[in-house]
Amino acid sequence: MQIIRYKQKGTAPQYGWINSAEGLVGPLSGAPFGAYRRLEASIPLKDVTLLAPCEPGKIMAVGRNYPEHAREHGVEIPDVPLIFTKPLSSLIGPGETIVLPPQSQRVEHEAELAVVIARKGRWIPLEKAKNYILGYTAANDVTARDLQNRDGQWTRAKGFDTFCPLGPWIETELDPADALVTCRVNGELRQMASTREMVFSVAQLIVYVSSFMTLEPGDVLLTGTPAGVGPLAPGDRVEVEIEGIGKLINPVKADTHI
Repeated sequence: MQIIRYKQKGTAPQYGWINSAEGLVGPLSGAPFGAYRRLEASIPLKDVTLLAPCEPGKIMAVGRNYPEHAREHGVEIPDVPLIFTKPLSSLIGPGETIVLPPQSQRVEHEAELAVVIARKGRWIPLEKAKNYILGYTAANDVTARDLQNRDGQWTRAKGFDTFCPLGPWIETELDPADALVTCRVNGELRQMASTREMVFSVAQLIVYVSSFMTLEPGDVLLTGTPAGVGPLAPGDRVEVEIEGIGKLINPVKADTHI
């Protein structure tokens, strides 16, 4: 099932589902992390605005989880997952604009598979990790690469407003073991790899993160990016696609507040 957050003119954001065969949207009677019912799908998908598909309490991410990406930056593949966070203020949805900050001269795209957590968990065992997954979506871990290299830690480089596009929806039926992750900028292919190349699997990442913090319903875990990351410029159109999910598309502009 494809779960969305959406809004219509004059209405508050709400969760819904997509009847993909007919291109129609139906509301959910509650949030998808507890008891809910799918109500009739009668709204044309083209008549709603898709939002980031969940409202996470936290966004966790992992670095260097594809060997070729580590090699392109001349760094070692970590022995354990390299975990960092992105602030909630970095979150945007499909179609929203990535804003390039004046502090950076090189902002890059990073296409990633994202995991949405279904229920609360701590010290989750490997064999039960899948029971804590609501589904999967596409993400772009936008990064100010020059600031990442300059600062020596990643908070600022990963944390600017608009630096975490997420969407277009949550796919509950995806098998994350071998899904193709691609990124195109203005139609040009930049990144392409399968999730089978990840150093640490989705289940292993859930086990690791839950060993030091409680995962909550709606939390998001970004699983790393393949090789091929590259610069973004004002006027670009970035398209992250995950096989079995769909496309997350965002325009890019410069910050003009100063």
